[in-house]
Amino acid sequence: MYTYKYPRPALTTDALVFGFDKEQKKLKILLIQRKNEPFKGKWALPGGFVDMDETVETCVSRELEEETGLKIKKFEQLITASKVDRDPRGRTVSVVFWTLINADYSAKGLDDASDANWFTITDLPELAFDHFDIIHFAINQLKFRLSEKELFTEFFSEISVDDLKI
Repeated sequence: MYTYKYPRPALTTDALVFGFDKEQKKLKILLIQRKNEPFKGKWALPGGFVDMDETVETCVSRELEEETGLKIKKFEQLITASKVDRDPRGRTVSVVFWTLINADYSAKGLDDASDANWFTITDLPELAFDHFDIIHFAINQLKFRLSEKELFTEFFSEISVDDLKI
């Protein structure tokens, strides 16, 4: 086993799962209620510590399934959350992944989650860690991407395929 002179942060992943509720026509987010300290009873993004023998991509899918029962393999990396005091247990860096699915999937609290539920993004409960900041960042990214797509659609409508040949 190696030992190092300098302390190292723990590595975690968080799954930010947006769900579109077709009936209500609302964007929702999947959260888990923490069963254990720190922040016992508070709501959080599903996630956890990366095992020594797995990638962050494997970890985010595993943690989501362990805590909610949802099996999702397609995620996109959103942000690395590295605020120094984000976890009271010690220095922790989280690679946050996001995805968008239909919100008609039922989720339940499993493993170290006492509950799991969908919340509208305008009515979030009190959140653990820095998860409000992460969700706020994700919503701004989503707004940017939607507006960018509209701009690009307008721009590309005036360009033919032949114009794109190199």
